Amino acid sequence: MAHVAAWKKDKVKEITDMMVTSPVVAIVDIHGIPSPQMQLMRQGMRGKNAKVLMTRNNLMLLAIEEAAKQKPGIEQLKPLVGGQCAVVATPMNPFKLFQQMEATKAKAPAKTGDIAPEDIEIKAGETPFKPGPIVGELQKAGIPAAIEGGKIVIRKDKVLVEKGEKVPEELAKILPKLEILPMTIGMDLLGAFEDGILYNKAVLNVPADYYPSLLATAARNAIALGVGIAYPTTQTINPLLVKAYREATAISMKAAIPTRDNIKLLLAKANAEMLAVASRIPGLEDDRLKQQLTAQVAAAPAPQEKKAEEKKDEDKPEVSEEEAAAGLSALFD
Repeated sequence: MAHVAAWKKDKVKEITDMMVTSPVVAIVDIHGIPSPQMQLMRQGMRGKNAKVLMTRNNLMLLAIEEAAKQKPGIEQLKPLVGGQCAVVATPMNPFKLFQQMEATKAKAPAKTGDIAPEDIEIKAGETPFKPGPIVGELQKAGIPAAIEGGKIVIRKDKVLVEKGEKVPEELAKILPKLEILPMTIGMDLLGAFEDGILYNKAVLNVPADYYPSLLATAARNAIALGVGIAYPTTQTINPLLVKAYREATAISMKAAIPTRDNIKLLLAKANAEMLAVASRIPGLEDDRLKQQLTAQVAAAPAPQEKKAEEKKDEDKPEVSEEEAAAGLSALFD
């Protein structure tokens, strides 16, 4: 039987214990993260009550197998182990953990041979460089640079490296000088295991307010549907009553059925119609009607004032039924 170094056994046991005791266990890709930044990220994660452990992939796989004996289902993490990766253990739920991982990421310059995550392009315009040897460096890197008006300018937009292509050496040297940082470094969460379920990156990569927004929209749509079909519930009863009142008022106005709530509107409508008729029939109006017609013209609000006037009318005291009846009869004396 081959001898197994004690440190390997200890590392497997450490990771196994961490996986078994932590509510959430995740595998993260740490490829391309420089050591100093990695140390800072690990410190930041510890501040969020998350522990990050790195070791050889074969030891990580052994630890997952051992942990699966006590926590069935965690073996689903095994296919995620590969390349440069680490184990994260935390009580943080997978969605919050993903957001925390995204917060650790930062823009970085491209190194020779890096694969462009997106098209790397440069826009036409002036550069911060003064005329000099830098023009040759730019042109050697395939950048359409020239000297114009005593300044170095980029003559036209150009895609320097297409997505998925390798960054050439000359371009890798010049891009940082142009403040073009096409790469992103940070811990990339590949998948998280919690309560027997493996959440992969595609599921976790949603905005923080995505599901609350969906629920809020569903609630609004349900209430609108309930009101539309007159289905009474705790949430729809008030809008239904408002809608019923508004429709009843409209019907009573159209049918000229006086009520406590619409009498003032009916009187105003009758008065307006009476004045309209009187203004079109010469000799019909008496002195009192002439005064009302003159006052109506003088008091007519400008279009921009109408809304304000309507709001003021809402605040006026209601006319009693007796006063309304007296006013209605006075029109025909």
